[in-house]
Amino acid sequence: ATMVTAGVYMVARTMPLFEVHETALIIVGLIGTFTALFAATIALTQTDIKRVLAYSTVSQLGLMFLGLASGAYVAAIFHLATHAFFKALLFLGSGSVIHAMQDEQEMTKYGALRSKLKWTYATFVIGALALSAIFPLAGFWSKDEILAGAFIRGWSLDGDPIFALYWIGGLAVSLLTAFYTFRMVIMTFHGTAKDENLHKHAHESPAAMIIPLVILALLATCSGAILGFPPETGLVHRFLH
Repeated sequence: ATMVTAGVYMVARTMPLFEVHETALIIVGLIGTFTALFAATIALTQTDIKRVLAYSTVSQLGLMFLGLASGAYVAAIFHLATHAFFKALLFLGSGSVIHAMQDEQEMTKYGALRSKLKWTYATFVIGALALSAIFPLAGFWSKDEILAGAFIRGWSLDGDPIFALYWIGGLAVSLLTAFYTFRMVIMTFHGTAKDENLHKHAHESPAAMIIPLVILALLATCSGAILGFPPETGLVHRFLH
């Protein structure tokens, strides 16, 4: 969840090169917004639980590049950090589900696992809420700052109208993120069991798998406020200043 976002770090460190020419920033913003939207629409259609999360990661990567292009460098790196917590939580949570379902990854064979995997369900929902940027979880603080950066860059008096379109694209991505994330939650944990044989043998994961989920759930809940409050003058902002 962190390693694949190394490109964000690289571009953030070399932003003075991009800032030499406004066109370069517009291109970074365009690629970031398009990537975020395109990957989110692909995530909407996936039935493999890990593919949903993989395309979600690509989508969030696009939002980070939108933040960089908008001049919200700290927000982009901030989102890289908070995203690492809640996306790692969701990937490990999906692993717990796959373990319980005898290595089956197709959500079309899941359903009604909430009562069978109570710890996995609780931590998975926390990760889903954080990814959906619901207040006060981690994703809210960092994603909100990225959108604020694009808004200011596009709608201020001396702003660039193209960034106003990027901001609208970012809002659309945020709505799609919440939709495909809770589609995944509902298909996996709610409704009726799609495969009775798999459901009958499903069981909660051992403590070695649950304890990391609980730790990451705590970080997905608190890290945004700890690092980013108050906005623009929080710990992460002062550290990266």
